[in-house]
Amino acid sequence: MDRFETEEQQVEAIKQFWKDNGTAIIIGVVVGIGGLWGWGTYSESQLKAKEEASVAYQDTIEQMFESDDVSKVNEFIEQHPDSTYSELAGLIAAQQFSSKQEYENAISALEPIAASQGPLSDIANLRLASVFFDSGNIAQALASLDKVTSSAYDDQKFELQGDLFYADGQFDQAQNAYNKALVELPDNNNIQMKLDNLAFARVNSNANKVGDVVKDAVEDVVEEVVEDENDQGE
Repeated sequence: MDRFETEEQQVEAIKQFWKDNGTAIIIGVVVGIGGLWGWGTYSESQLKAKEEASVAYQDTIEQMFESDDVSKVNEFIEQHPDSTYSELAGLIAAQQFSSKQEYENAISALEPIAASQGPLSDIANLRLASVFFDSGNIAQALASLDKVTSSAYDDQKFELQGDLFYADGQFDQAQNAYNKALVELPDNNNIQMKLDNLAFARVNSNANKVGDVVKDAVEDVVEEVVEDENDQGE
């Protein structure tokens, strides 16, 4: 629930951010490219194409947020393949799909970005892990996290690993992951609380195992008694 609320807040922040700063960012990207490489390096047509892509990206994202229609984003991605803008659009589309529990669509949006080995691939793998987790596929979620290579995301990676191991009943692995996350974020009360809850989870798990053993033993005894009675009746 905390993760869902956090991502919902991120979406709202993105909406407001693009509303307030979209035009300035577009201009900055175009000017920045010219300043970095030199205006002579980029032809007028190349700069124009990038500016048009920037404007199209902003328009597409604004339309999606206003209409809650992701189809426009898919069209934009098809029209601007192999661009950072299409990957950014894919990340936002995946979040929209995930918020509606359309997990297959979210996965389809994220997988090409994760496989691109580009600057957004680690973020895409983190998002993929969250979507797989929400859809109940823990093994795939863990596999996606293993592909996150940048240490910049270690805190998110280790905390989500802990959540996955915890949900799967692998409490020792969960403790190890949470401890790694705390190294990255030593004052994070949320992670510390998850660590503290592991002790109770272990007790409950052990109690359930004992209960299952007792139940099986009682059922075996009852079955033997019934068989003995049946034999005596014959």
